[in-house]
Amino acid sequence: MNRKLVVYVPQDSLEPVRDALFAAGAGRIGDYERCSWYAESTSTYVDPQGADAGIEQRNREIRLETVYPEESEAQVIQALRSAHPYEEPSLDLYDLREPA
Repeated sequence: MNRKLVVYVPQDSLEPVRDALFAAGAGRIGDYERCSWYAESTSTYVDPQGADAGIEQRNREIRLETVYPEESEAQVIQALRSAHPYEEPSLDLYDLREPA
């Protein structure tokens, strides 16, 4: 079964993250390789510590989506964590099913 990964990435890290995911087995649909979808987005957070403590921060990011085979999940997630610049990347994983 295929799964879908959705992750938010700073714009300047988009290509390194995509390259790492594809090298780990993500992005294949039929005969096509390096398949992904992305769009600009804005993330928000409040850091309770540091110079801007308590102030909502807003960052322009890219919402990146790609698919991967379930059996490659450990490699795909490891590649993501290695290539992504954030300590804790925001990500979602979805099961995909074949249409009836």
